[in-house]
Amino acid sequence: MDLISAFSPGYAAARVKFLEAAAAAGLAIESHVHPLTGRDGEELAMDVARAGSADASAVLIVSSACHGVEGYCGSGVQVFALHDQEWLQAAAASGVAVLYIHALNPYGFSHVRRTTHENVDLNRNFQDFSQALPANLAYADLHELLLPPVWPPEPANTAAIAAYIEQHGMARFQAAVTQGQHAFADGLFYGGNVPTWSNRTVRTVLRQHAARAQRLAWIDLHTGLGPSGLGERIFACRDDTAALARARQWWSGGGATAITSFYDGSSSSAKLTGLMWNAAYEECPQAEYTAIAMEYGTLPLPEMIMALRAEHWLHNNPQAPAELARSIKQQMLDAFYVDTDVWKGQIISQARQALFQAVAGLSAA
Repeated sequence: MDLISAFSPGYAAARVKFLEAAAAAGLAIESHVHPLTGRDGEELAMDVARAGSADASAVLIVSSACHGVEGYCGSGVQVFALHDQEWLQAAAASGVAVLYIHALNPYGFSHVRRTTHENVDLNRNFQDFSQALPANLAYADLHELLLPPVWPPEPANTAAIAAYIEQHGMARFQAAVTQGQHAFADGLFYGGNVPTWSNRTVRTVLRQHAARAQRLAWIDLHTGLGPSGLGERIFACRDDTAALARARQWWSGGGATAITSFYDGSSSSAKLTGLMWNAAYEECPQAEYTAIAMEYGTLPLPEMIMALRAEHWLHNNPQAPAELARSIKQQMLDAFYVDTDVWKGQIISQARQALFQAVAGLSAA
């Protein structure tokens, strides 16, 4: 398949391409239908395709659209992989089963949102809700500034945000905004107070497909942070030195590519709470777990945060004029998907390398 044609202009087209590619590859497909419909009234689903034996001891998960709109990128990677005969043959020869989870958050993908239909950041939602949830007091100080009454923000609001950054630094501002919070249901990076539909569904998928795996790896595809087109490989496990060593052995290319971590401050990501990989430990405790998030850069961080603020403001103000709403949605899409052939080529080449490295690591373990 031409790498450019692997990408789609929206969720509905992306889903068709994924299902057709999985069927052409001879894979069994199961669809977990979402309770709501998409932007154009289309059915939404978390679609799952599996290549490899049902009793394989090693399983690789490749997932897209944890953060909705980021599925424009992740779906393209999955579709290309399912047409890539060299990759499919290598995975089959390794004995590793590959589980493609398309659109972890189909609602956000379709509606050009980062959040789920519950207005929750899925990758902050994997908490133990029977316990006290982590407090993000720094976000509480910023909430009203981040989502002002009018958009675009008035000069006083812009000045107040700039003053906060000047006083505390961009890294602290990023952490305050993005680490996750559970106090403001209408706010940014809201982790929720109960498990979302996507949380419950991905746990079901893990139990169905990885409960017998002895070795489990996960590549979760993201966009938004870092230099445009660069796929940062962010360690996505507990703070475990053995797991980090495996991740570096598998994915660093002998030290050519950094495996970053928010535990030591080397990642473009702040330290986060309620991450999705918690489910892998909880649903598949028998498995040795190794994972990365592939985080592809798009725009500079301040522009990405501004796009998130604008789109979230629009969600809270649905009566906004149609032209303003249209421009905000385009701003949001541009912040998480660079619609150029060069960027798409960078995405595919780096993802493809990581896929081959993952099955090599799993099969050698």
